[in-house]
Formats: sequence, C-alpha cells, structure tokens
Amino acid sequence: MTVRIPKFAVIDGHNDLAWACRERRDYSVTGLDSEPDSGRSQLQTDVPKLRRGGVQGQFWSVWVHTDLEGSDAVQATLEQIDFVHRLIAAYPDVFERAVTADDVAHAQQSGRIASLLGVEGGNQMNNSLAVLREYARLGVRYMTLTWNSSTAWADAAVGEVIHNGLNERGRAVIAEMNRIGIMVDLSHVSAAAMQDALDATTLPLLFSHSSCFALNPHPRNVPDAILTRLAANDGVQMITFVPAFISADYRRWEDGGSVGEKPVVTVADVADHVEHARSVAGVDHIGLGGDFDGCADMPVGLANVSEYPNLFIELSRRGWTDADLQKLGYQNVLRVLRANDAAYRAFIA
Repeated sequence: MTVRIPKFAVIDGHNDLAWACRERRDYSVTGLDSEPDSGRSQLQTDVPKLRRGGVQGQFWSVWVHTDLEGSDAVQATLEQIDFVHRLIAAYPDVFERAVTADDVAHAQQSGRIASLLGVEGGNQMNNSLAVLREYARLGVRYMTLTWNSSTAWADAAVGEVIHNGLNERGRAVIAEMNRIGIMVDLSHVSAAAMQDALDATTLPLLFSHSSCFALNPHPRNVPDAILTRLAANDGVQMITFVPAFISADYRRWEDGGSVGEKPVVTVADVADHVEHARSVAGVDHIGLGGDFDGCADMPVGLANVSEYPNLFIELSRRGWTDADLQKLGYQNVLRVLRANDAAYRAFIA
C-alpha cells in the first residue's frame, strides 16, 4: 500500500516530554491522549496536539540534568527510556516504537507516530562505552556529545573549555558511536568540538535542535563554516524554536534578567533561520527540532506541537515547494538515520 505523506508532515528531532513528565507528573503516562482545560497547567505535547501538528515521528529526548552524576545519571536516563516505552505501550493505536528508517516508514503507513530515542548529553553514559552500548540495545539512536557542561572528553558550547574541542577519548566515543549506529548529535557542543567531530566521524551526523549563529551569535547555534562542512558530511541541522537561540534581542533581554518588555519572537523569525540554513547548507541538510516541553516560552505561532503547520505555511508563502517542505519536515532526517542503520543493525543482530 502506498501512503501519501502530506507536505506538513514532521519528524521532529527533539522533544523533552519525558523530563516534563518526570518533573510535573511523576512519570505518569495517563491522560496524555486528551488536552486539559485551559485553567490547568498544560504540556506543550499531547496526543491531540501531535495529531494536529502533523507529527509523524518524534525523537523523544531522554535528558538528565547534569546535577545528577555518575550512576545516578545512568539510572535517571533508564527511567526516561522506560517512560517512553510505557508511553508507546499505553497508546498502541497512536505510537509505534521505531529504531530504523524502515520502522519509521512502517509507522507512517500505519498512521502511528514513530517514536525514537535520543540521549541528550554524553555525561549520561558515565564515560562508559558499555553503558553507551546498552543504550543502543534499548533503542537509542542518537547521543548529544554534551549538554551544558563539558565532559571528560568534549567541550560544551556554554561550558568550561577543557579540551579545545574533543580529546582522544572523545574521538574514541565517536568511533564507537559510528560502529554501533548511534548518530552523533552536535547540538550543545562548542564550535571546536563540532569541527573535531566532523573530522572524526565516518557517518553522517546531525544537530537535533540548534539554530543559526549568523542570525544570532549564541554559542548554542551553528556557525556557517560548520553548516558548510555538514553538507559535505551529508548530515542535517534540525532548527530549534527556543527564543533565545532565534532572536538576539530576546537573548539580550533574557541575559539581562528578563527585565522590561519581552521582545516578541514569531514563526517568521524561525523561518528566517530555516532559510539561512538552506542558503548555506542546501535544502537537503535542514530539518526541525522544536525542543517543545524543554522551554516554557516558545515563539508566537509555535506555542506547542500543534502549530508546526504555521511554519510550513510561512515557508510556502516565501516560495517553498511541497518537495522542499517534505525534505525539511521528514525526508532529510530519515536519510541520515538510514545512513546509520546498517551499523546499528549489525550491532544488535
């Protein structure tokens, strides 16, 4: 059976629902198939919103704050993975576990939301390749090399500069990720670490949730020189919607203690980042990683996962074709996933 995928379909690179449910719901998966009344605290992600937003695939972030260290970080990561597995089991008509690009295609054909896993921080492997391998066996398909603190082997974008990028251990971690098919995620790492990782990897990699440094010189964003190298790597940058990464005015307001009138950030500002990434890297190397439920304040027009169509409408207005929107929405990240699938299948066989 051939299923026509609409132009507004999304496979999103990063969503923090698991941590939000840890903090606010004691990891409960009940009730996520409905939207609470407006008077109650709402998540940015639930089943009705995902359906309205055209989300056909989601990399669920299994993130652990760096306040948790060592074995505590590993345990919390396993709890996050367990949450996603329980979410899928609780709503079998909505979600389908996916680890490969073929799995994602099967979920799309069945009308379910393909659910994948990404670890957001190399600290969560506790400097153990054995832990990394166990995450892969549980279905993890990407790992961000750092979060906001540098690790024993990689420098973070906003962390202490320890290694001037990656050290030899960091290169060994990337080699093992390539061997077992866990995609290398460069969101959160320093520009020097980005360069070193691109030198080290033998497979296409991704930024699961980062925007463009040229439009807003935030250290979490991607410089044009890296975007150019990403295209040569055949990787993908998934543009994120976090206002401080999108707008320099918003970033200055936030850095100044959020005093005074808050700058307005809109879907058009996000579209500017999408278009800039396309202008540098090409239309085959861009995607979307909203970071919903990881940031309380999102742009006007992209307040929650139901509003992805607003971005596609804005880009259509700017002349994007349906073919371009499908590449942005899901095809490019699927290509990168598929490029890492052979290694992953060989490892878990």
